[in-house]
This record gives sequence, C-alpha cells and structure tokens, in this order.
Amino acid sequence: MKKIAILFLLFFSSNLFAQEDIISELKFTGLKRTKESFLKRLIKTKVNTVYDSILVSEDVERLKRLPGIASASYTITQDNTTTILEYAIVENFTIIPGLRIATANDGSFSYRISAFEFNLFGNNQLLGGFYEKNIFNSYGAFWEHPFLFSDKLGVGLSYQDRTTQEPVFFTEGEKDYRFNSKSLEASLLFSFDFNNEAELGASLVKESYIFEGDNAIPNTPLSLSADKLIYKAVYRYVDLDIDYQYFDGFISEFTGQYVQFSEGETPSEDFLGSFTSLRNDFIYYKKVKTRGNWASRLRLAAAFGNNDSPFAPFTLDNQLNIRGVGNTVDRGTAAIVLNTEYRHTFYEKGWFVVQGNAFVDVGSWRNPGENFSQLFDGTSTKLYPGVGFRLTHKKIFNAVFRLDYGFGIGSASTNGIVFGIGQYF
Repeated sequence: MKKIAILFLLFFSSNLFAQEDIISELKFTGLKRTKESFLKRLIKTKVNTVYDSILVSEDVERLKRLPGIASASYTITQDNTTTILEYAIVENFTIIPGLRIATANDGSFSYRISAFEFNLFGNNQLLGGFYEKNIFNSYGAFWEHPFLFSDKLGVGLSYQDRTTQEPVFFTEGEKDYRFNSKSLEASLLFSFDFNNEAELGASLVKESYIFEGDNAIPNTPLSLSADKLIYKAVYRYVDLDIDYQYFDGFISEFTGQYVQFSEGETPSEDFLGSFTSLRNDFIYYKKVKTRGNWASRLRLAAAFGNNDSPFAPFTLDNQLNIRGVGNTVDRGTAAIVLNTEYRHTFYEKGWFVVQGNAFVDVGSWRNPGENFSQLFDGTSTKLYPGVGFRLTHKKIFNAVFRLDYGFGIGSASTNGIVFGIGQYF
C-alpha cells in the first residue's frame, strides 16, 4: 500500500510540473508593422506545447535574422495555472532608398539609385527596384516572398535589363564592349530548419556584346549575341548570432549554375557557349570582447566548359572581391579570394554607431585558357590591405554606410576608395 501511495504521489507531481511547463499563451510586444500572425506561424514554439528553452532561443535568433526585426528577446512568466511566453521585438525601418556613386569604365560619372521595402505587408516580403546610369541605362525589379506557402517554402521573381561597358581581355590586349543582358528569373525558396536553406531557380536570358571604339583586334568578334537558359541552385548553412552591428557565427553558401547556350543572331557559341560555374563562400564572424568584431570570407569559384573564351564569368572588381583594385579590371574562369577584417566600435549612442575597420583582401584568378596551377603561381595574385569606417543606424535594416580605402601591394598596383551600403560581407 505504501508503494502504491508513493507511485501515486510521483505521478501526480510529474503531471503537476508538466502542466506548469505547458505554454498557455504566446505574446509579442513592440510590433508596429510586422504581423503577429506571421511571427506565430514562423516560430517553432507553439501554444499548448512543452516549454523548451533551447527551442525558444532558436526562435529568438530566427526572428533577429528577419529584415523587419532589429532585435528580439523573450521572458517566461509562470504561476500555478499558466505559463506565458512573451517575445519583445524591436522592429527595423525597412523602406530603404539607396544611392551608389562610382566612376564608369570610360572615366565618366556613374550612379545607381534604388528603393526596396523589406517588410511588405508586415510579413517580410521584399519589393524593390533600381535604375543605374553607367555610361548606358540599366534597370531592374525584384519581388520575393520567402514564406508564401508555409514557414518553409516561398518564391522569388526578378527582371533586369542591364547595359554596361565591359573590358574584355584578349591575348593581344584589352578591348571594350557594350554588354547587354535582359533576364527574367523565378526561384523557389526553401527553409528546411533553423540552419539550412536552399534555392532553386531558372532564368531566361538574352545576352549580347557589341565592340566599342576603334582598332578592333583581328579575328575577334565585333558583335555577339545569345539566348540562354540558366539553372541555379543555392544552399546555405547559417549558424549566426546577431546583436545589432555584432555578428558571431558561421555561414557557408554554395551557388551552382548551369548556363545553357541556345541560339543567337550571331555565331557566338565559341565565345558565349554553355558552361557550369560553382562557387562557395565560407564566412566566419567572431565577437571580440565588447566592441570588436572579426570577420573573414573565403571564396572559391570555378567554371568548367568554354574555358578558352575571354568572356569569362568571374570578374575582379572593387565592389565584389578586392577593395581598391578598380572596376572590372580582370576576368577569370576560377578564383580564390580571402577577405578578412577587424571592425571596432568607437562610438555608440542610441541608434547611431561609428565603427572603424582594418582589412586585408587577397585573391588570385585563373585566366581564360590557363590551368588551375595559375591560382597558386603568383602571376595573377592581388594583395590589398586597407582601412575604412562604418556609419550605422541600428533601427534601419542594413543601414550601414561603408567607406574603405585599399592600398595595392606589388608592381602595377592601384589604390582606391570604395563606397557602399551594408557591410562588405
């Protein structure tokens, strides 16, 4: 009888504590534009489930990764009958205008203006577009709903009509071409779990190159055009803790593309033919004490098929990989690039942050027609240390004004200022 009584008491006590740990109510505070129903659908913790501190912490990090949310935290309140879980949200301002000023490849003034909404209808849809004057006119429009069908499946659509003057590097020398690309892209967006995301997409592209200037190189094309179908697959592993301007964690992003040559108005297959490109970015962030952040990115890229074409897919450029090197100064069919920098917060008051940074950018390229060994023999290596600063608004999504100055090391090196919005990586 005594044993039965003890078992009854244990059973009664376990049920009592289990009931206390069942979440009876979910609350969100601080919401202005973001819909509570959207957040409740997105988080994994639900009403009438057992409280799990690890799962709730993951939900907080998931919320902080949303463009519409600057910061998030939670509190748990319990009494004899209820367990209330409350998420405190600090929202971002998400209607972001953009302006980029640069020097075009012919030395003229160029600019790009844009406007994007990152929290359309309060459920973190993206809608926006840009206009660019870079010798010629370009424009584009984008829409993305990462959670259209569920908390795991969404879509993206974009259209771009881009025209630029691009240097092409032949053995006999560099020549300028007017490059035009009209592309329509559709993508499916997958969010498998807290750390793993993927994207599958396809693009219809009309592409052309027209020679600009005088003294064309003999036996090189004066004009090229092609219709292409591009298949794209992206996979991301994200393990990241975000605290306003401070990042801590790791990201790996793989992008694979198969570019299928269809046809064109000119015989272009030898120059713009089918190929496969693979790229992986490994990004590591480390919070250093209370005001520092170390960030590093290793990029590995390679293209296979049509490797002798001077119209190679990877470019060496200020805004993409090596700060200070210039605008589209080289092309390659493979690349290894390492960017590493230390960011330090010198001033922070309310929403305003001033950071300084010191960086080293180094990379090497495989030129068209060369072997992979060129990546390691030093003939195409670029080394650019530099310094810069950041002005950040903590309550506006991606509102980081960036200015860097890169110093080239080695013969025929250049120096240069690089402006931008958002951290470099």
